[in-house]
Amino acid sequence: MNSLPQAKEGHYFQNAAGKLSHNPAGFVRMVWSAERAPIEVIKAFYEQALALLLNSGSRKILSDHGLRAPLSGPAQEWLTENWMPRAISQARARYCAIVEGADPMHRLSTQSVVASSPSGLVFQRFSNAEEAQAWLVNARI
Repeated sequence: MNSLPQAKEGHYFQNAAGKLSHNPAGFVRMVWSAERAPIEVIKAFYEQALALLLNSGSRKILSDHGLRAPLSGPAQEWLTENWMPRAISQARARYCAIVEGADPMHRLSTQSVVASSPSGLVFQRFSNAEEAQAWLVNARI
């Protein structure tokens, strides 16, 4: 067992959609709020996540959905057709660990996004953050 103290995540950005931080293990953590945010706020959150991927050199994302409301159809479309292709091409994003949300409708929304996402980003869904983080740490770029 590792007895060394864990390095703390560096807080990067926060808005009504959630909080962004960089984990020293080499991934960007997106922790979503339970608040239903307008698409402009969601887009701003994702744009900051892309900036953090680029600035940190990270190619892995942990998206903790918690109590997040399902994304609207237009937000899902923008995510899969606009943001994901840019994250893959610009930041060379490779892995995305998703901690499932509590709302069954949210899980369906997540499945829809994953199913329609462009190739190049490997998704894995988890019931807790510890398993998601372990998968990301062991994922080889």
